[in-house]
Amino acid sequence: MAMSFFESPLITPTGFAPAVVMSPPAWVGPPLDVLPGVVPVELVIARSDQTVVAVTGMRAYPMGFGFTLSLRLRHLPTRQQHQFPYLLDYDPSEGHPMPDEFPRFGVQFADGGKATNLDRRPFTDGEELAPPVLTQGGGGGGGQIWDMEQWVWPLPPPGPLAFVCEWPVRGITESRTEIDARSILEAAERAVTLWPDDHDSGRS
Repeated sequence: MAMSFFESPLITPTGFAPAVVMSPPAWVGPPLDVLPGVVPVELVIARSDQTVVAVTGMRAYPMGFGFTLSLRLRHLPTRQQHQFPYLLDYDPSEGHPMPDEFPRFGVQFADGGKATNLDRRPFTDGEELAPPVLTQGGGGGGGQIWDMEQWVWPLPPPGPLAFVCEWPVRGITESRTEIDARSILEAAERAVTLWPDDHDSGRS
């Protein structure tokens, strides 16, 4: 009999319980055991002849919301293409002057609370930051297309929710676009917790 290419390996029982996947603290990122409600929005925050900054793929959870910050760049010189990923990692806490090449971005709630990508980054060691908090997660791109995943904690209060950006080197002055936070709050109500009785998920 021919041996299957994908023959099952011999597994010896270890007696260990299966590992439980732990969600990060709420201010760091979305929970791992929740399917989010989707917010139907494609929002252009600002544009110039050479650049578009937009919000797409918005997802709402019971404790916050995520979205994709989409950057589209036109006629980007090769040298700047190589520099761009490093500019996204600019950390103001290091004391260096903020370069004009760094794209500034933030959100503002109806009650005046705001969070930007210049704020101190949250940690996962039990330190909770004052809300609201904006955190950049995964993402990437190359050349003229860049998409970065963003997380905002907590959910916004009812009223206008503003997205604000500024990018001096790309000819974008401070620009602001608002949506009604109701669409996010309603989507959060549609989110589905997969294992509500699993108190080990870190979201008790």
